[in-house]
Amino acid sequence: ARSRKRPSPPAATMAAYEKRRAAAAPAPAAGSGLAEPGQAAAGGLESEAEFLLRAGVTAMVREALLKVLEARPEEPVSFLADYFERLVPGSPGAAGEAAAELPGPPQRLARALWYVRLAHHSQRTAFDSNAGAAYEVLGAGGRRRKAGVDGRLYSELLRRICQHGGAPAEAAAALLGRVRCRDHEAVPLEVFRYGVLACSVLLEFAAKADALFGVLGGGSGAADGRVCQAVLRALEDALGIGHAALPGRYLEAGSRLGPDGLALAMDRALQERKLGTSMSREEFLRKATALFVAKVKPVE
Repeated sequence: ARSRKRPSPPAATMAAYEKRRAAAAPAPAAGSGLAEPGQAAAGGLESEAEFLLRAGVTAMVREALLKVLEARPEEPVSFLADYFERLVPGSPGAAGEAAAELPGPPQRLARALWYVRLAHHSQRTAFDSNAGAAYEVLGAGGRRRKAGVDGRLYSELLRRICQHGGAPAEAAAALLGRVRCRDHEAVPLEVFRYGVLACSVLLEFAAKADALFGVLGGGSGAADGRVCQAVLRALEDALGIGHAALPGRYLEAGSRLGPDGLALAMDRALQERKLGTSMSREEFLRKATALFVAKVKPVE
């Protein structure tokens, strides 16, 4: 007995503490669902699953994943962060969600704009689905109005879409003139989708034209006017003659406007014996986006 080692003071203290804690712990009630201490290892996984089900976490995560698959946002993590923030009572996102349910047009417009910006227009299934959700938000009837989207709300949404990009104001106004409806008209879903798509493509077309000018100008705010005119002519030829069924088709013009064709047009322009004048970035963007707008089929 004397040869047996005594536990070190810290170990003895911990052992005594654990013994007192076990004696003071109340026994689990029958049917409480809590695992016995000896069953923690065997029933731990089941208890965790039960907790997730009881707290509603499983259904919440499943619903969030379905929303991601439905919307196909360009930034899924940001989408999930915004989605879960809207579920927390008292958070700014939840306040915005509650405001979006009010019948006022500003709240419906903000919610519809959020939907149409979730997915890129090249993801046609997700983009069309989100456009349909935006259509339903704008068309929600209130006490003083019938359900449905009128031309006034439709045109205002298109204007707000164009504001969130680098498209020139002249091009945006010209495009809206082609795809807008009268304020009192009922806007069909297909027309709604077409207008939203046209505005989204205009923003990307302007961004690509801006990147092209960056190459022509070498990073400066101006480029050789002869070269810019040659590129604009080549771009117009690539867009082709007539109207395509979808505005997104015009973004495919870049594949026909290959490096060889651009190099040939630029070399030919530089060989002209004329005094070259410079062209600003703003002027180039105005002329390039005007080419795109001219090809968009007007809404009848």
